[in-house]
Amino acid sequence: MRRRTSGLSFYREKRKINIGLLKEIAVWICEILLTIAAAIIMVYFFGFRVSVIGPSMSPTLESGEKVLVNRFVYKLFDPKQNDLVVFQPNGNEKSHYYVKRVIAVSGDTVQIKDGAIYVNGELFTEMVGTEKIENAMLAKNEILVGEDEYFVMGDNHNNSEDSRYASIGNVKKEYITGQAWLRVAPWDRMGLLK
Repeated sequence: MRRRTSGLSFYREKRKINIGLLKEIAVWICEILLTIAAAIIMVYFFGFRVSVIGPSMSPTLESGEKVLVNRFVYKLFDPKQNDLVVFQPNGNEKSHYYVKRVIAVSGDTVQIKDGAIYVNGELFTEMVGTEKIENAMLAKNEILVGEDEYFVMGDNHNNSEDSRYASIGNVKKEYITGQAWLRVAPWDRMGLLK
């Protein structure tokens, strides 16, 4: 019996599936999905950006500068002295983010006397040169920092709303968004923060 060579034929040859090509496509899809997942994780944990508002952190950070916040670090570790933390006072989500330096941690005592900060009765070593503190406010008397709380101040002590004010007070860990770790704008001041 002869097959017809032209016209309609029901005897079509089966195509062979190229297994190597399918494996290569699967590898590409997995790599793309992993790259997208890694990018989302990096942006969520390390790429959260906030703007500095006001001169309270001068000279470390100036008003209008943009910083990246590490939201992951305080899920593993507690903030420590001299960390730059980002928080919303009293968890107020309608407030802007504050960037301040941790002066004292849970269990410490803080007092400002003669224009200087004392933590646990010892003079606090500042990361940046600062002026004498003109107004101690709440810290005029010794303050005990409670469990999971932090006493924070701006580097520009005489122009900073911080833990010395009743409206801020000691900052609870649950209200801390993360650690400011990188200045990203303006470009000429871009760099890691200390």
